Amino acid sequence: MGEETFVHGVGDGAPWIASQIEQRFGVLSRYLLDFYHVCEYLADASRVCSPDAPKAWMDVQKQQLKSNHASAVLEALKPFQEPESVPDNLAVVRSAYRYLFNRPNRLDYQGTIDSNLPIGSGEIESGHRYVIQNRLKLAGSWWTIENAKAMLALRICRTNQDWDAYWLNLSSISY
Repeated sequence: MGEETFVHGVGDGAPWIASQIEQRFGVLSRYLLDFYHVCEYLADASRVCSPDAPKAWMDVQKQQLKSNHASAVLEALKPFQEPESVPDNLAVVRSAYRYLFNRPNRLDYQGTIDSNLPIGSGEIESGHRYVIQNRLKLAGSWWTIENAKAMLALRICRTNQDWDAYWLNLSSISY
């Protein structure tokens, strides 16, 4: 990474993650709510907001989000919010509403799609299995932190198809 590298983060919206990305990368970063995670909240709410056609309701809300109309999604949720007397763990519409309402600057799906960047973290989570775990979680193996970091760097280099360039660069270094 260089000083001009743009960092695109995708996650569940945990404030500490967003804060870390902003602190470390500043204006050269964006933190987006994982689209699948948002849809989990909306799927629960859909059964209350549209009990006869939850899938159709969901399709509309997903399209609204992808075209940066999160306010329309909030408006669709608003009239169905449970009273405060309903415990949070049972208030699926209120939970979805709060989740989106409290993270308005994490919903730029249209800009992200237009930039050809992922709106979900599934690819990364899948990559974790075959890039990291396949090598570091071998039966009977153990790693020091320093060696695990070095092995991880090599695995990522190979996965990103930078393997040959890495070794070429390493061979040109004089000691």
